[in-house]
Amino acid sequence: MKKRIYHGSENRIEKPIYGYGKKYNDYGIGFYCTESMEMAKEWGVDSNRDGYANIYDLELDGLVILNLNDQRYCILHWLSVLLQNRDFETSSPLANEAKEYLTTYFTPDYLSADVIVGYRADDSYFSFAQDFLNGTISYRQLSAAMYLGKLGQQIVLKSEKAFSQLTFVDAEIAKSEDWFTKKRFRDKTARKEYFTARTSKRQRGDLYITQILDEEMKEDDERLRQNVS
Repeated sequence: MKKRIYHGSENRIEKPIYGYGKKYNDYGIGFYCTESMEMAKEWGVDSNRDGYANIYDLELDGLVILNLNDQRYCILHWLSVLLQNRDFETSSPLANEAKEYLTTYFTPDYLSADVIVGYRADDSYFSFAQDFLNGTISYRQLSAAMYLGKLGQQIVLKSEKAFSQLTFVDAEIAKSEDWFTKKRFRDKTARKEYFTARTSKRQRGDLYITQILDEEMKEDDERLRQNVS
């Protein structure tokens, strides 16, 4: 089965190179794509530079796919992977303890995956995660922020096998004058919605990182499935 995916870039990329990329991306080195043409065009442009939405077909048959948005996982699984790959500053004792706990008990087997599907921790989403680790926002608020229209969902090719099953289709030009404004508006909207959630009144039963640590909650705890709306 094939899936149409897109990669936003300043360049036309007909043959992505396996093993090339930034080490400290969300899921480590990989080829980061999206299922949205519009999102790829936003990612491809800058304030004064046009870009491309590169179009590919990915053959999924035979690939090990880790979908962190699947019901078997929760936001803490996504966060544990992020903590092991992004340059994550945990300056407070609470954040350091939280990082150690989450990476110990909530890390899925992501290293053996050919493809990872999960949220994209751009500057907005990265700040949400940091606030949660520092006890500023609840588990519910973090979940709500990440579920806001799946604004940051991405598909990441991790293995040589996945790269071998990727076929370049075409590339569409993305004009900065059209797509940078949309990119900035999307980020501004996400921040506004998050600020509203962050400043909203605490709800009875809200989980905070301190409670998760104190009660030594594990991935099978039903509260981590219920406390998300």
